[in-house]
Amino acid sequence: MGALLALLDPVQPTRAPDCGGILTPLGLSYLAEVSKPHAEVVLRQDLMAQRASDLFLGSMEPSRNRITSVKVADLWLSVIPEAGLRLGIEVELRIAPLHAVPMPVRISIRADLHVDMGPDGNLQLLTSACRPTVQAQSTREAESKSSRSILDKVVDVDKLCLDVSKLLLFPNEQLMSLTALFPVTPNCQLQYLPLAAPVFSKQGITLSLQTTFQVAGAVVPVPVSPVPFSMPELASTSTSHLILALSEHFYTSLYFTLERAGAFNMTIPSMLTTATLAQKITQVGSLYHEDLPITLSAALRSSPRVVLEEGRAALKLFLTVHIGAGSPDFQSFLSVSADVTAGLQLSVSDTRMMISTAVIEDAELSLAASNVGLVRAALLEELFLAPVCQQVPAWMDDVLREGVHLPHLSHFTYTDVNVVVHKDYVLVPCKLKLRSTMA
Repeated sequence: MGALLALLDPVQPTRAPDCGGILTPLGLSYLAEVSKPHAEVVLRQDLMAQRASDLFLGSMEPSRNRITSVKVADLWLSVIPEAGLRLGIEVELRIAPLHAVPMPVRISIRADLHVDMGPDGNLQLLTSACRPTVQAQSTREAESKSSRSILDKVVDVDKLCLDVSKLLLFPNEQLMSLTALFPVTPNCQLQYLPLAAPVFSKQGITLSLQTTFQVAGAVVPVPVSPVPFSMPELASTSTSHLILALSEHFYTSLYFTLERAGAFNMTIPSMLTTATLAQKITQVGSLYHEDLPITLSAALRSSPRVVLEEGRAALKLFLTVHIGAGSPDFQSFLSVSADVTAGLQLSVSDTRMMISTAVIEDAELSLAASNVGLVRAALLEELFLAPVCQQVPAWMDDVLREGVHLPHLSHFTYTDVNVVVHKDYVLVPCKLKLRSTMA
């Protein structure tokens, strides 16, 4: 009965990672550094705002004690292995009692953060503990007690932890942008979905992702990877902010989806005509009484495959090329199986991976079907190998000319990128850069 129910139940997509990333301690430090201006704006707005009690009473007089300046002197983030993050903020205030010299004050905020997965599949950064302390910077005990009394009236210590929660609004918006739908071609999109909350370790923050592909809004069920993918161990000496890893299965799934979208159905022009071809294959002359240009129409007969080896990426294509003439009513008189291996060049521009077909490494043609008799393999290669080797790479490059979006946060780009091809996966070490519009 259980086996019968399993057959009746629709197949669910397999939940397995095919890519991921590691945010290193250096990357975490960079994020902390570029977050200081944002934190300062949030804290200044809240700490320097007129007290609600003054507004409620309709007082037209300014508060006797007011905060005149707020500066974030330091902001840092560190990993708590197997738990989450620790946020530290050092804030320098100046409080000016009426008709007195401004008094320097230092606020220290320590907060423990963790990342949860919401029901919608998005990651969310949350506060699990918060410990603010306020200290008047005075060397004299009497001044310190007086300052403390003023401080208690001006700074609501309990409210500081609410301010920390406000600081997390922007990071959480960025985490939501991670799972956006990204276009590959006009009718093909991809989406990166976290499989679980990230893992926190001394190595950094590791996140495993599964890529889903859509064609015309419908999810494409890609073949299951024969080899489970896991993030590779990294050298502790890495100077990168982020290391992305993309599995061989990721690339094969990409080309599989493009094939399903019909992106690799191509028309290949030829220098041949029916008259010139009849000189080599005599039966062609009996099919056409006028001289017509020969056209090659190619489509994949089975799914393409990407092979990753140390220092090398290659794309294997299995094409059926129909050779014929006539326009608009194309009629094929010869079909050829073409097995092509093309080298791939991988690079990164902004946050997109650019994939270009470098050169045809190997190509083999064989007769699949014929209305003009038996044609030797050597003659097929003489007549049709050159246009296939010239046009197939150009077509592939045109399909992916916009590149493929990598996992990224919307307000950051990648710099100092190095793409390294290993057996079964590609590593992309890079540094983060906040876009100038946000800085």
